[in-house]
Amino acid sequence: MTDQETWRPFKELPPEEQREFLATIGEPHRDYEPIHPGSGTNWRGIGRKIWAPVLAVGAFLAKFGALFFKFKFVTVALSMLVSIGGYALLWGWQFGVGFVALIFCHEMGHVLEARRQGLPVSAPLFIPFLGAMITLKEMPHNAWREAQVALAGPLVGSLAAAACWGIGAYTDSDFWRALAFAGFFINLFNLIPIVPLDGGRAVAALHPLVWGLGLAGLLALTFYRPNPFLILILVLGGLEVAKRWRTRHLAEMQDYYRVAPSRRLAVAVVYLGLAAALALGMAATQVPH
Repeated sequence: MTDQETWRPFKELPPEEQREFLATIGEPHRDYEPIHPGSGTNWRGIGRKIWAPVLAVGAFLAKFGALFFKFKFVTVALSMLVSIGGYALLWGWQFGVGFVALIFCHEMGHVLEARRQGLPVSAPLFIPFLGAMITLKEMPHNAWREAQVALAGPLVGSLAAAACWGIGAYTDSDFWRALAFAGFFINLFNLIPIVPLDGGRAVAALHPLVWGLGLAGLLALTFYRPNPFLILILVLGGLEVAKRWRTRHLAEMQDYYRVAPSRRLAVAVVYLGLAAALALGMAATQVPH
């Protein structure tokens, strides 16, 4: 029997009876959702990607708000957001937030030690792909105190990286291990004994010749792995080393670099011990690609 023959009695009914019949059987059940044409742009997903890092930074700033409000809040916050955005383009927003937080801990080590010494210090300024910087409005009174300010950053930054390592070990998370590796690396890199890096300021308490070793090592690294960042550090470091070397014989500079042997030993032990610990930390947290 054809479909036309099946439905012929229904078609022959008066219109009123046809409507009554349809009302009794109701609408056919649909077990699917109709497909509506759209633009193809996942605006909801894009919104989540935008708001997620903003909310994460907001929570971070809320936690450390008491410290931030003592400085230039807007400048620090905006420079952090810009840096997070830059790192997020390479590694995702979660890693960008964590990486900037590690840099913040490093810089706060410098800030807290400088403030302990009574030195006026600027707020941390974050520069995408270059890290961050603080400005001392007054130099420490001698090379011993300069070394303390210089080493405080890597010490606090290393503790923050070690905390990430601990979280990674507890949760068996490659993300946290990779973040710890990055933290160990940036602190170890900062220990290269050449100004303006922390290592160059720390070894000022040892002997000016150490700057020459650092400059030679950085020059070799730049030839081996050339990149704009290393070239910039090499140029700035070379200019600063030349300036300090020329003025080392001045009376005030001789007083500045006069450090007791016990303090020289303390700087050497902390500097070398921290460098060794950071190298071991990198080896333990390296995540295979």
